[in-house]
Formats: sequence, structure tokens, C-alpha cells
Amino acid sequence: MTNTLHLTDGYKLDHRRQYPKGTTLVYSNWTARGSRMPQVDKVIFFGLQYFLKKYLQEDFENNFFSQPKSKIAKEYTRRINAYLGDNTIGSKHLEALHDLGYLPLKIKALPEGSRVNLRVPMLTIQNTDERFFWLTNYIETMLSASLWLPCTSATIADQYRTLFDCFSKKTSTIDWFTDFQGHDFSMRGMGSLESSMLSGAAHMTSFLGTDTFPAIDFLEQYYNANANQETIGISVPATEHSVMCMGTKKGEKETFRRIFTDLYPTGIVSIVSDTWNLWEVVGTYLSEFKDEIISREGKVVIRPDSGNPVKILTGYTGEEDSEGISELEKKGVVECLWDIFGGTVNKKGYKELDEHIGVIYGDAITLKRAKKILKRLQKKGFASTNVVFGIGSYTYQYNTRDTFAFAIKSTYGEINGEGVEIFKNPKTDDGQKKSAKGLLKVDQRGTTFVLYDQVSKEEEGQGALKTVFCDGKIINELSLSDIRNRISSLRK
Repeated sequence: MTNTLHLTDGYKLDHRRQYPKGTTLVYSNWTARGSRMPQVDKVIFFGLQYFLKKYLQEDFENNFFSQPKSKIAKEYTRRINAYLGDNTIGSKHLEALHDLGYLPLKIKALPEGSRVNLRVPMLTIQNTDERFFWLTNYIETMLSASLWLPCTSATIADQYRTLFDCFSKKTSTIDWFTDFQGHDFSMRGMGSLESSMLSGAAHMTSFLGTDTFPAIDFLEQYYNANANQETIGISVPATEHSVMCMGTKKGEKETFRRIFTDLYPTGIVSIVSDTWNLWEVVGTYLSEFKDEIISREGKVVIRPDSGNPVKILTGYTGEEDSEGISELEKKGVVECLWDIFGGTVNKKGYKELDEHIGVIYGDAITLKRAKKILKRLQKKGFASTNVVFGIGSYTYQYNTRDTFAFAIKSTYGEINGEGVEIFKNPKTDDGQKKSAKGLLKVDQRGTTFVLYDQVSKEEEGQGALKTVFCDGKIINELSLSDIRNRISSLRK
């Protein structure tokens, strides 16, 4: 039950008094200023509606406005005294906000799911009551902490989906497969349960496969999704190493058979296969199980889980040292499965495994490795859709706010009612931190967004940035399907 106004950087606590006397308005924007991923020049905007509902509405109502004003003031003063010394900041500004009963803020934003050019604002924020000019940038910290991860993960998920679609068009005839080819394995490795849901929801803006189970609840609660009416996220029965180990090494073969015959006689089931010896599973067990698997109504998915994913799935090329390596390892799992189960050669000339067998790999997958695997499969004559990738924390946790250089910066203010165009341009910087100046307008030209700064108030009210929050109320809510449709329609 933390007072929501405590959710800020400590240095912001007294900025209210540091602004010039007579300040009545602060106007800021949220922008991705750069990219550490050379292939990315546009970032997907996602996560704002969650922030508006969770923090600006739910948390402020439950932990601030609905609490006794005296309690809020007392707790704030106690915290400041212990943190900065005697409370010279005061608490009257918090009490005045409490009396108002709502957040006097206006947020304008591009539609979530938009691919936004670097250095073009995704949203602007300003106060609507001149007494609370300090509130605009006071909430910067919670806004930034809430938005950078879902925007980043949605952008990376889209990169994976674009990669899979590209290879599918070249090599496969299973058009629907890429909806499921990227499966979210990241939850246990994320920084918190909240971050796992934020990132997991972002993953599902491009894919349907997920093991981040609570992200489905997240999307129903904050993005108007409905699992009774649409596919939000799905998975299949799957084992883990404890299951396989409990059956003992001696009984591993029987554990395999029991799982796909007794427990799951139909449908898709995924079985982790490298608990002891992956190549024994592939070379011996599966050959023995061939008839049972082929006659089964469904698919048995083999899951290697350790080692070099490129070599495990695609084997060794003639240029790579394979001395002492078994013939199965030289071929790789996909080719071994083809040798055992066969399949079809599609109209594009690539091999597609029999529909009763498949493979998923989810350890240490990156975009670079996924691309290498798909290129090697193509070179060997296999369709890209023979494999599913578990995209885990090795992808989604290895990022920061600086992956796309996100920042909130003020560009305009008013002092005693007079407009002031403000900006930053550090001489010691390489230009990335140079901000826009004055009031901002964003126009959409086809699939591109263009920023105009130093515009008039009339111009600022036009363009692609639309009001989504004003004085405590959310305006024009979006649904998950809206966002998915927008992303897929703009995918190259």
C-alpha cells in the first residue's frame, strides 16, 4: 500500500520549488532516441494502457485518493524527514492534490502497436491545472520504469516474427506456423513477476505461443482481451527435467512411452530429451517408437535443452571440425528426425517433417542464432517451420532502458502564463541526447512518423498524437486485437 507519490526518484521530491517562480505548465515527451540493434530504426509502442489503468487509476485511487489526507501527509513527512532531513519541502502540494480528487494530467499518444521512428515522440504529457505543474515530470520515473520494457520486448518479438515470416515464405507451405514459432520461455528469468507479465504480454503482440501464463490474465485485465472469444496465448503439455529424472535413467525410455501413450494419447506433447543423452533418445528411442508415434493423433515434440543450439539442430557443415563426433551429431536433430520419420517435400522444394514429430529448442536463443539456424536448415533443404524456438530471458532479460535510449524530456513550459521553449543539447554528448524544442506535433506519412517541433498551440492540437488520458479518465481504450492487427499490417 505504498503511497503512489512515493514511486519516484528521490531527486524529484523538491523540483516543485526549483522551477522558476510563477511556473504554471510543464510539457514533456517520451521518445526512443537511438538503437543498440543496428537493424532496428523503428520501435513498437506498447504498454501505456497498462500504465494508465494500473498506476494512474488503480494505484492512485487505492493508495492515495481513497486514503485519509492526514495519513498521506503524515507518512510523506515522516519519509522525507528520514530521507532528506527536516521536511522543508512541505506536504501542502500533496494535500491540495488529494483535495482535487483526480490527476490533473493530459497524455496524448500514438496508437499502441505503432512502429515509431527513432527520435519521434510516442507520447506527450502535461498538467491541466497550473497548481500542479510539478506533477508532469514527477511521474516520469514510474512512467519510464513501466514503459521501456514492454516497448523493447514488443519490438524484439516483432523482429523474431519478421525473421520467421521471411524464411517461411521462402521455404515453407505451413502459413499459420509462424504464429507459434516463437514461444515465450522467459518468465522465470525476468527481473520480477511484473516484468515477466509486461514482457510476456509484449511477446504476445506478435505470437500466440507462451509459457508466461499470467500474461494472459494481464491482457484480459488491461487490454480488453477475452480468452472465450479469441486466442490470447496457448501452450501444450510439456515435461521438465525433474519429471524425466524421477523416472530414473534406466526407466527413461518407458517414461517417454508413458507420456505420449498413457497420459497424452492425442494432441501435442513436448518432452525434454537431453536429461542424459539426447543422441540416444533420437537414435534409439525414437526409432523404436516410430510406429506408435506415427499412428498417434497428434505430434510428439522433442526438446533439446543444452549445448550449442545451432549444431544440435542443424549438425555440422563440411567446413567445421567434426572429428570424434557421432554421425547423429553431424546430421543434427532435424535431419535425424527426417531419416526416422520422413515427411514431404513441399512445392517450394523443401523438406517438411511428418506432422507427427517436431522439435523445439529454448536454451540461449537469440535473433542471431535463430537466423543462423534457419539459414543452415534452408541450405540443407529443410523448411524453416520444422523447428519452434523457445524465446527466453536470454533474449528478453538482456536489455535495458538504453537498448532503445528511451527518455522523457521537457520541451515547453509556461511561467506566469508566458510560453517558454526549452531544450537540452549537451556539448559533451554525441548528439543522441539533443532534445526537441517547444510544443510538438507528430504527423503520420504512410508507415512513417515525422516530428515537428516549435509548433503553435493550434498545431500541437493536431496530428497523430491523440488524447488518451485527461483528468483521471482514460479515453479511447484499445484491445489486444487492435494492437496485433496494427503490428501485423505494418510488418515488412
